[in-house]
Amino acid sequence: MLVFRQLFDPTSSTYTYLLGDAGEAVLIDPVFENVRRDLALLRELGLRLTATLDTHVHADHVTAAWLLKVRSGSQIMLSEAAGAEDVDRPLRHGDRVGFGARHLAVRATPGHTRGCLTYVLDDQRMAFTGDSLLIRGCGRTDFQQGSAALLYRSVQEQILSLPADCLLYPGHDYRGLTVTSVAEEMRYNPRLGGDTDAADFAGYMHHLGLPHPKLMDIAVPANLRCGQPDDRTVLPQEPTWAPLTCRFSGIWEIQPTVLQEQIAGQKSSEIQIIDVREPSEFSDALGHIRGARLLPLSELTARIGEIAADRPVVTVCRSGARSAQAIVLMQKAGLQQLANLAGGMLRWRAESLPVEQGAE
Repeated sequence: MLVFRQLFDPTSSTYTYLLGDAGEAVLIDPVFENVRRDLALLRELGLRLTATLDTHVHADHVTAAWLLKVRSGSQIMLSEAAGAEDVDRPLRHGDRVGFGARHLAVRATPGHTRGCLTYVLDDQRMAFTGDSLLIRGCGRTDFQQGSAALLYRSVQEQILSLPADCLLYPGHDYRGLTVTSVAEEMRYNPRLGGDTDAADFAGYMHHLGLPHPKLMDIAVPANLRCGQPDDRTVLPQEPTWAPLTCRFSGIWEIQPTVLQEQIAGQKSSEIQIIDVREPSEFSDALGHIRGARLLPLSELTARIGEIAADRPVVTVCRSGARSAQAIVLMQKAGLQQLANLAGGMLRWRAESLPVEQGAE
């Protein structure tokens, strides 16, 4: 069964698309700052990332292609016409990119930039248009070898020629819109739909008068390296105080056995274990972890100053739900070294780890 997720970067209004089948996945237009989120989702869905596919050399954000390759071993795929460095598989019109038993067909749709591609799902029910065609709009054509005449031909011949019910997923949307269709854009796109011809389109595009993207001078050179950092780039930092796993929700988790190892080791005096259950639960049949401090979730906001900001914190509750909310409250208060006990006391007891005041 096809796995499909549409992800969003609020800073650049970029959509990233995950498609998976039979344990394999590809990511279209991943964003550098969202690598941790995307890898967490892949892990939770049980998918192995085989490739990243950028629709073009972006001017408003840096691609995560290089960093995802480092973290997961995925291949970097991009249009051959883009002229980028270190591309594992330069793509041409007519190529196919497989994942599981499914594939994406590659269509060259230059005009916004010279190296724009549209990726069409094998059954032509979905297409990922990058900036070539947006919802009721399209990408600009005034830099990066853009051409209004070329973009008009690309959209008409390669995108709007798809079946009328084919869903179109753009590279960006600045109004919160998520998807359109070939039929909608043929009828309602003010630049490319209806009775608009090439001359109408060129006249429209040549008079947009848009300022250049703010990050263009940073993003374009970085994306011509497929997102590989230069000396000024700050890589996303991973916690070093314990082996942790980041969930798709953005919460870092620590496994019960890992926490027990930390408690038994040299870091036992550094880690603050905060149990956010109610007092009656702290001493019930599940018991509590040795050294844990009771700080009920209902009192946390008022008493958050009792938690040392310079030491790691592990939050605990019965199942891991309330303690995850405690992490959110602590983050808002400025605390940074935070992890939730995966599965809470239920997992802790299930793994036969030591407790105080619990039933045998």
